[in-house]
Amino acid sequence: MKDFLHIIISIIIFCPILLFVIVYLISRRVKIRGTHAFGVASDLTTLCLFFSVPLAIGVLWSVNVSALLVTLAIMMAMIFTYIDWRTKKEIEVKSLLKKIWRFQFLVLSTAYIVICIVGVIQSVIEYLQAV
Repeated sequence: MKDFLHIIISIIIFCPILLFVIVYLISRRVKIRGTHAFGVASDLTTLCLFFSVPLAIGVLWSVNVSALLVTLAIMMAMIFTYIDWRTKKEIEVKSLLKKIWRFQFLVLSTAYIVICIVGVIQSVIEYLQAV
């Protein structure tokens, strides 16, 4: 059972898109509306992407970017908070955190997709040079 759980967690970390699809489909199955199901799926996937992106970069280029990723996330949160503070009379913490988290989803998803594409291109180039 422990090995099975380990395998499932490894698959989800290496393929967060699979987690997104599974959570979205389950959310739709339990009658959550489309936009809310998408939100639930993106929220859970964001957490997974915080592990996946540094892991993918580490595997491809042997560089640890975890601290940089956390620093950038904090800086983005600070920018969002500042903008919210300047444009509104009162900061609504829940909606601010939701905006920050969803923006992190967009940034991390884009980064993950770009990293995967670059990794495939890099592998093809290395393969063609070896042949």
